[in-house]
Amino acid sequence: MVLPVGQSILVIAVCAAATQLERWLPFLLFRGRAVPPVVQYLGKLLPMAVMATLVIYCLRDVTFAAAADFVPELIAIAVVVGLHLWRRSTFLSIVGGTVCYMALVQLVF
Repeated sequence: MVLPVGQSILVIAVCAAATQLERWLPFLLFRGRAVPPVVQYLGKLLPMAVMATLVIYCLRDVTFAAAADFVPELIAIAVVVGLHLWRRSTFLSIVGGTVCYMALVQLVF
């Protein structure tokens, strides 16, 4: 379905406004006040929960029938963990793991 230009611009504007509201709302709500402990707890817990969910989602279809089905994933996971422990850089870990996985899948397995 192709939207007319005016509707496309309206959809983009609404998405941009919602994104900005989401980013500024905590600052507007907690301006001049202490952040409640439950919000601080969620701020510490949710990033790990999101990452765990993404890992489970990415590995949900891995089978152990043949080495080519699971070895690239295991090597890429090891690369991600190693890079993160070495440099503590999320960006480097994600890019390095992705490049490693794609190279393994395209060139080796």
